[in-house]
Amino acid sequence: MGERSDHPQGPGAAEYSGAPEIEATVVLGLRITDWPALRAAAIRAVEELDFEGIDPAGQRRALLREVAEDANAALGALLHPDRLVAAIPGVEALGGTLEISVTEDFTPDFAELFPLDGEDEDGGGAGADWTLTPRTACLLHAQLLGLADAAYDDLDEHGDDPVVDGEDVDWTVFARLPQRTWRLQRSWRRAMARAFDDLADDLALGEWPLPRCLAEELALRMALVDARALLGSQPESVADMMGDLPADLYDYDWDGCHDELFGVYGPDDGDPELGAEQRTELLLAATHPEGWFLMYEDAEERDPQRGYRR
Repeated sequence: MGERSDHPQGPGAAEYSGAPEIEATVVLGLRITDWPALRAAAIRAVEELDFEGIDPAGQRRALLREVAEDANAALGALLHPDRLVAAIPGVEALGGTLEISVTEDFTPDFAELFPLDGEDEDGGGAGADWTLTPRTACLLHAQLLGLADAAYDDLDEHGDDPVVDGEDVDWTVFARLPQRTWRLQRSWRRAMARAFDDLADDLALGEWPLPRCLAEELALRMALVDARALLGSQPESVADMMGDLPADLYDYDWDGCHDELFGVYGPDDGDPELGAEQRTELLLAATHPEGWFLMYEDAEERDPQRGYRR
């Protein structure tokens, strides 16, 4: 026979005055396989939290910014002890801490995402069709993220203030856009900032950053300009950024990027003698900037719940 237990059993156990306090240690090994999905889940979790103190709205904004930018913060929001224990019946959280350590930098593995000839039967390389190489993808990804960061910084500093002549140095991104956008409201600028992130997310998923709307056409153009400029002015910095990514004949082929990444989606009517960039210029001039975010009919819609970086 087993030993007698004085611990109550059943639903009344929670009211037992001698209920034990337990310290549980959980060690998880995690690999992030879908950063956009993780980010969206963390944003939803933060939006459901109750904040107290002097500036609860400011606290929420700050945490939303953290989880949108940093994978560790996103995991922290979803794995917080209070949140985990709330899903367990009959248990009350007495406190706890969460520690997250990263085994490597949170950057996409571009060598795996964009395999070269010899690593994948459909890959690029010498003697094959043009391909987006790991190094080109890495540099474009960095420029897109940098432009998104700078666009949100513009928003934080200027809000709805119009861009005016003589203040270009105070605006990192929005002064570079057509002047007809300079007086648009914060919500439009925020959507434009997200366009850079959307294309960066495509690259992080191993997909070519094919613009799906006019705003993304502008975003990709700006990233290509900045990537070319950085490579020309700071080649050593770019080399350091590449690390041990494999080199290829098509690395930094900006003309190839223009030929292959633009015009895949979008209207193909109009003057057949015009190139994709010229047709886009005409469409930009004929479309109000509010319509620049409408997805092309032949392009897959982006997740409307994907949220914003800030």
